[in-house]
Amino acid sequence: MGAGFRDEADTSTSTGAGASTATLERTETKPERSTDDGDADRFAHYVAKDKVMESRLTGRPVVALCGKVWVPKHDASKYPVCPECKRIYDQMMSMGR
Repeated sequence: MGAGFRDEADTSTSTGAGASTATLERTETKPERSTDDGDADRFAHYVAKDKVMESRLTGRPVVALCGKVWVPKHDASKYPVCPECKRIYDQMMSMGR
């Protein structure tokens, strides 16, 4: 800052040389919302029940066995099971897990 120039965003009360504060504005961008659900949104996914309950309380997303990340909001019983989640689950059960 030059002598005698005061930035409008300057909130400092110091008169010392070079003591100022400037504010940077951050432009927030949001991804476009699509009306197409996509394949992963047409299925019920396998997630630990405690993680689903935690997500409903906190709003934090969960991760399904197939890797889908989302915040559960719909009744999963109304959708067919994700084939990839089912395959992974069946494989885990066959390994004795």
